[in-house]
Amino acid sequence: MSTFEFGRDEGDLEGEVTRGARAIVVLPDIRQKGRGQKGAALGDDAETRLEEGKGLARAIGIEVVDAFVLPIRAVRPATLFGEGQVERIGVALAQNEAELVIIDGSLSAIQQRNLEEKLKHKVIDRTGLILEIFGERAATAEGRLQVELAHLDYQAGRLVRSWTHLERQRGGFGFLGGPGETQIEADRRMIRNRMARLRRELEQVRRTRGLHRDRRQRAPWPIIALVGYTNAGKSTLFNRLTGADVMAEDLLFATLDPTMRAIRLPGVEKAILSDTVGFISDLPTQLVAAFRATLEEVTAADVIVHVRDISNPATAQQKIEVEEILADLGVIGEDGSSVPIIEAWNKWDLLTPDEREMRHDLIAHGVPEVPVVPISAATGEGVSDLLDRLSILLTGGAQELELTVPLSDGQRLAWLHAHGEVLSEREVEDEAGVPALRLNVRLSPKELGRFTRI
Repeated sequence: MSTFEFGRDEGDLEGEVTRGARAIVVLPDIRQKGRGQKGAALGDDAETRLEEGKGLARAIGIEVVDAFVLPIRAVRPATLFGEGQVERIGVALAQNEAELVIIDGSLSAIQQRNLEEKLKHKVIDRTGLILEIFGERAATAEGRLQVELAHLDYQAGRLVRSWTHLERQRGGFGFLGGPGETQIEADRRMIRNRMARLRRELEQVRRTRGLHRDRRQRAPWPIIALVGYTNAGKSTLFNRLTGADVMAEDLLFATLDPTMRAIRLPGVEKAILSDTVGFISDLPTQLVAAFRATLEEVTAADVIVHVRDISNPATAQQKIEVEEILADLGVIGEDGSSVPIIEAWNKWDLLTPDEREMRHDLIAHGVPEVPVVPISAATGEGVSDLLDRLSILLTGGAQELELTVPLSDGQRLAWLHAHGEVLSEREVEDEAGVPALRLNVRLSPKELGRFTRI
């Protein structure tokens, strides 16, 4: 059983929280933004968002014993909630014998400390919870570097939460030594130094990824990137298309590290399929920054498949969240231009006949404007249609050409057969009287450009 800590302090809150810990989830429904406070009125989305918060907790093995929404009309800078609401949280803790409070929103360092002092229990916010999930799931050295950097960035501003041991001073020697620096200053300095080292290592990772992307760009194979909201079914679809065994469970952030596999498409001998980390609303800025090297794999794609959980009541809002992150990465430009995108409406098998008919009407009327393919990654329904649509998109700009290649140039002849559609060929002699093959071949502009560089 793995063990993890949430801001361990000295004093009343000393101790650890383990998998299986009992927790209550509280969703602040902020009706009026306070100064420097993130959040907005959730309205009808409150219950959906609350379910997502519970799912985040379960994703790391926490037992959710109670969950409720608290409307906030005026943000309290000290505690976020009003006195009565803090008391309600305390009552829920006692009644359910819970050990942990999860606030499904953003807390400042002062709010987090004050709530812990009043409730006498550990308190974490949405960012802290997502960071813990990423910390547990990161499997590669790169992933662990990214998570550690994000976690240190988050903790750097929260040393104020710590107890009196951080106020002790470390004195110097001699009359010039002075009182020395406080422990909190020393801790902050160590965090800054560690973050600087991590950023240097991640910059090396970024350069390495850039070299790999350049190498793939020179290769003749198109790249297809799967993106989408967490738990939309990307990894399930990835496994079905590639025969891989990437972890695919009904969990938020079941997989973090990007995976690439080769697949075959009609008319395309080989393509590279990339599975990326899922997105989520209010994704911590520390994670977006730390995982930028990984997320930038999407920018090198020839086609993006946006996998949507079409059975989720919040699917429209989830689409907005994904598109905002893609825009932040530069995949979608300010003028609306982007890498070609196909929407795969996943979990089609979970819809009722009436829901299917309603969504078919949307597709027929061009909503959304991008190509849409209804699929079920779990059952395989519609997956062949998705492959056909990808093939058309990747070869749509292909043109028929007549090329003459010397018989002795085996490399170029083999390349044309491997990456183009050879319609016919016959033996001829070129202008110098050298035996050659004259081929009628269909190539996309991208493939033609690669052929000319061979």
